[in-house]
Amino acid sequence: QVQLVESGGGLVQAGGSLRLSCEASGRTLSGYPMAWYRQAPGKERALVAAITWSGDRAYYTQSVQGRFTISRDNAKNNVYLQMNNLRPEDTAVYSCATTARAFSEASGAYDYWGRGTQVTVAS
Repeated sequence: QVQLVESGGGLVQAGGSLRLSCEASGRTLSGYPMAWYRQAPGKERALVAAITWSGDRAYYTQSVQGRFTISRDNAKNNVYLQMNNLRPEDTAVYSCATTARAFSEASGAYDYWGRGTQVTVAS
């Protein structure tokens, strides 16, 4: 079973940047799609971005398009989320996830989760 551990969260001013990392153990990520989700206080967990196993295709929810970039390094078993021009509404716990199924842009498609890392954007 894969274990996913996120890092890189923190407190940042609006307009700033953060780079989240997700390291996998227990199984190689190569061959599997990956995703980043976020859950803000009082809201449901939502899909933010997803990437195919090869990295040749990515999905972004509309609110982060042009600001966030998902990438991966299969050799290091890592996935990243570069977040630029952060806004207070980006404040949430960010979790990475994967699935044994095919790449999907559907929010319910990913079913192995990390515990998440807190991102707080101050106005």
